[in-house]
Amino acid sequence: MSNIYLVTGYTDMRKSIVGLMSIIRDSYQMDPFANAVYLFCGRKAGRLKVLYFDKTGFVLLYKRLDSGRFQWPRSASEARGLTRQEFRWLMEGLSIDQPKAFSRSRNRDF
Repeated sequence: MSNIYLVTGYTDMRKSIVGLMSIIRDSYQMDPFANAVYLFCGRKAGRLKVLYFDKTGFVLLYKRLDSGRFQWPRSASEARGLTRQEFRWLMEGLSIDQPKAFSRSRNRDF
């Protein structure tokens, strides 16, 4: 699977493929032609755009939730890498910053 990058903060959802490519290239110095998926979200967190280059052209996906909102990080404007698990959490409406289920044991002597 490709690398997954989430562009935090707000994105103008009126932007087309060229506009989203320029954000990737100019704001984050990343290659929009790379084997990567880029996720964008606007002020209304119930809508999401995904940009991907499949070696023959760009694919632009648009998802609008019937109800609810994506738990989108709004703090700093960055292109944050996601794991597959974090991507699943996001698509399920959960925060990508989940607390750890177990803490590491400090005593390793058995």
